[in-house]
Parts: sequence; C-alpha cells; structure tokens
Amino acid sequence: MKILFVTPECAPFVKTGGLGDVAAALPKALRALGHEVITLMPAYGGMAPGGELKRVIAVHRTARWPDAQLLEVVQPSGEHFVFLSCPYAFGDVKSPYGPSGAGAPAHAAVPFGLLSHVAALIGTQRSPIGWRADIVHANDWPCGLAPLYLRSERDASAGTAVARSVMTIHNLAFQGVFPIEAIDLLDVVEPYRGVEGVEFWGQLSMLKAGLQQADAITTVSPTYAKEIQQPALGFGLDGVLRARSQQLHGLLNGIDTDVWNPRTDGLIAERYGADNLSLKASNRAALRKRTGLPDSRQPLLGLIGRLTEQKGIDLVIAGAPRLLAKGAQLVVLGKGDARFEEALAQLAAAHPRQVHVTLGFDESLAHQIEAGADSFLMPSRFEPCGLNQMYSQAYGTPPVVTATGGLADTVSDVTRFPQQGTGFVMPRADQPAFDQAMDRLLKLWADGKAWESLQRRGMQRDFGWKNAAQQYADLYTELLATSDPRSENTRPAA
Repeated sequence: MKILFVTPECAPFVKTGGLGDVAAALPKALRALGHEVITLMPAYGGMAPGGELKRVIAVHRTARWPDAQLLEVVQPSGEHFVFLSCPYAFGDVKSPYGPSGAGAPAHAAVPFGLLSHVAALIGTQRSPIGWRADIVHANDWPCGLAPLYLRSERDASAGTAVARSVMTIHNLAFQGVFPIEAIDLLDVVEPYRGVEGVEFWGQLSMLKAGLQQADAITTVSPTYAKEIQQPALGFGLDGVLRARSQQLHGLLNGIDTDVWNPRTDGLIAERYGADNLSLKASNRAALRKRTGLPDSRQPLLGLIGRLTEQKGIDLVIAGAPRLLAKGAQLVVLGKGDARFEEALAQLAAAHPRQVHVTLGFDESLAHQIEAGADSFLMPSRFEPCGLNQMYSQAYGTPPVVTATGGLADTVSDVTRFPQQGTGFVMPRADQPAFDQAMDRLLKLWADGKAWESLQRRGMQRDFGWKNAAQQYADLYTELLATSDPRSENTRPAA
C-alpha cells in the first residue's frame, strides 16, 4: 500500500512529546512490512531537514492558499519525507502548534489548514508529487482537516480514486479550536461547515472535523479508546466518538527498539540486558555523577516529561518530603507550568544531595535517566498511551503509574500479581494513592531478589512496533476493501 503519514512533528527534526517518537517509528515499521510510506510534515523556520534533497515541487498560490514548496528528502536510513515549506505559514515558527483556543486569531488556523490541504491533494489524482496515496493517515488536530478535504473530494468526483483516511488521536485534550470566522480561510464547503464538519459550539474545531469525516479513527491504547467515549475524558467530543464507536479502534503504540534498547543504546554509560543486569549499576553511578548526587543505598527515582497536572507532577512534589526523609533521591527532566518548575527548583535547592532538576529537554540525559534510575515516576491523571513506562520496563526501571489509558494496558501491578507484575499501579491519581504506591516501592526495594525479578519481567516484555504496525496495516487493508469505509461493515472498536 501507498501510505501518506501526515504529522506536525517527527523526531529527530521536531519533537514536543510522544507523537514525535511515533511519527519516527510507525512509518519505519510499516516500511518493514513492505509498504511504501511517505511522511509529510511542515518545514518550520530554521529547521534542517538533512538527508538527500531529491527535488523541490511548487504548490502554487490559489484564492485560499499561499505559495508553498514541497521538499522531497530521503534520509540515509531510507525514510522518505516531504517537507511543506511556506514562509507565510511556517517561516517564523520554530516549533509546532502555535496559538489556538480562546483568543486565537482566525488566521492562525491557516498553517495547519494548508498542511491538511496538501495531505488531501496527495491522496487524489491531482497529487503535486506525482504519487497518489492509498491511505492518508492524519495525526492530531493539526492534520484534522485532511479527512474532511478528502471526503469533500470524494463527494465532488464520484468514480475517481481518492485515498481513504485514518485519524489518530494522540491526546483528545488538544482540539485545534479557532473562531468560526476561520472557516472562510480554509476552503471548507457545505455541508461540512456545520455540525457534521468543523462547527463546535459556535467555533471551528479541526479535530472534530477529522473525527466526523475520517473513514476510520484510531487512538493509542485500548483503554483510552473507552475512556474518551465518556464525559470525564471526552473533552466535549465524547458524543461524537460514541456515535462513531464502530469506526474507533484502540491500537497500542509501540516503542522504537532501535533507539530505546539498553543492549544497543549509545547514549548510556554502559550497555546491558536482562542477562547482565548488574551492569545497570554503572548507569546508576553515571547518572548520579552527571547530576551531582552522592552514592546511596536508597532508590534513585527518575521523572521525564511535561511538568503539568495531567502528568501528576503535583503529586510527586507533595510526596517528595516523605520520600526524601526515607533517603530516596529524585532526578527530574522536563518543562511545563511555571509554578511546578519553581516548586521543583526550590526542592532541589533545599535538598541538593537528594534532588536534581533539569528544566528543558536533553535527549542524552533522558536515556541516562531511563538506564540509571531505579524506578520511573509517571502518576498521570490521564495518559492516552505513554511511552516512558514502556521505555522504563525495557531498561529494568520499574514504573509507578496510574491505572489509566495506555498505562493500564502496559503495566501490571506487582502487589496484586507478585509473580507477573512489572511495576506499581495506583488505582487513582490522588495523593494517598501516590504515597501508598511509594511505600510499596520502598518495601519491595528492600528485598533485592524480589526487586531483580520485577526488573527482569519488565525487560522480557515485547513493546516493539511490529505488532502495532501490523494492526494498522490490517485496518488500512480493510478500508481499501470496502466501497464505503464509513459503512457499518467496518470492524468494531478494539
């Protein structure tokens, strides 16, 4: 199959979260299955695409869209990219997304409207690159109009081959909402200007448009697929998702084991595996040296991520005094809300021998934390999939997680299942649950043999992309085999 994977970010070019990693790994896994995949993403200002530039293709100005160019680039590893270069849309943008939501101007919708427009074009006979996709796989709200444009194209050109569309939700909380006036800038035709398309409570939502019009919807774990159909985590779109539940599939993300593998990781102090787990101690020592923490017999805890309430960082900050009093150490890498950044900085200043905080992101430090920490903290209030809890298990760093979304699907609780558990699962994201989980962790830590068994069980799990990629390929095949992919003949939700 010919698959266009359209995304606002992709590691290593631009990465703000898990989507950046997925956009790098899933197309590679699909290519390994024999499919032809091109990744389309913006060329943000100052970004260096690297690789071999094959050609530059003009996308000429129209009544709605500005002049743009497509840079076709092949990376040394074989990955095929098309970068959308448009000074008007992305020339001054250093990272994805930009303003949306309350107060965003209508014209702020144009850059990602253009990305969706170009993605849809590549799924038609008018493809500017001379290659027509069978499947356009759109990711999150910046690509949400692509399924709508493809649906509109199918309406206007009956009998002409038009790509099928898949819309993936990586985090439903971000919806690409703009003033309804933006509709006149985005080439949206009737009947898709109303509630069956972009309109959302008197505003325009790019994500809602994609959910309404995609031939199939996926999200990144089976549990999250169920959660987003309920008001608590539906963020106002649970009704849309319930109405389209037959087209909604929960497909668990994988991890790129070429990048995240303690046996081959070039960013850690010493490589190791389940059969020579003692070498993990060298990584613990290296992490302590790098962060200025002294040696200790108590566990070294790691945390990497956005410093927000969603991620439960407030629970970690509030619970830290109890942990530090028991001798534990904490290394944090991340950036987020100013109040949490300040609280962590104060904690590190008050406990320089037990707490180290790096505000920002550092890829090599992230790998060293996964390899050197004894346990990884991830007490999220909601987590569509999450990748760090899978990285942590692969690195023998048992995670502390909440029973939500992909965390519930990938971590089993060692207290409930002593012979099968791979981490510590909190039943809910509140302070008592976090403190109790940490007490359980410290108790098990004191039993070296039981802790090592816990580590090995996690390291023996297979979180690679092969299985997930095959599930996506099966879904694509199913869509192409149906005359109307939005019929009730599509398979039930996972």
